[in-house]
Amino acid sequence: MDINLSQCFIAVDDHDKALAFYRDILGLEVRNDVGFEGMRWVTVGSPSQPDVDIVLEPPLANPNASAADKDAMAELLAKGLLRGVIFRSDDVDATFERISAAGGEVLQEPIDQPYGVRDCAFRDPSGNMLRFSQPRER
Repeated sequence: MDINLSQCFIAVDDHDKALAFYRDILGLEVRNDVGFEGMRWVTVGSPSQPDVDIVLEPPLANPNASAADKDAMAELLAKGLLRGVIFRSDDVDATFERISAAGGEVLQEPIDQPYGVRDCAFRDPSGNMLRFSQPRER
């Protein structure tokens, strides 16, 4: 039996700003852009991983959610308390330079971690923490 990652989800509060970051700065391709019941989902992914999609969705993608629940999720997102993703890079220092030169909000400059990677971290326009890691050679 073979199990593979197909999709992961990142909550965003402004799809156009998210697209400017994920497409224009990170270089991910847009695979889908769908509206439904007043909400919007945009799917992006790395050209080198055509079978893995990242869905940029509203903070609470449930049309039946209460206004209070939607507000609570939006607050958590604004504080950066929702999880993002960890991207792998073949050159984390070059990735850092590209994102920071484009105005990305730096959380951590590249550093060698004790668990075997060199990584850095940014916030996306919605406040999600994104890490970019490169396995260190042994």
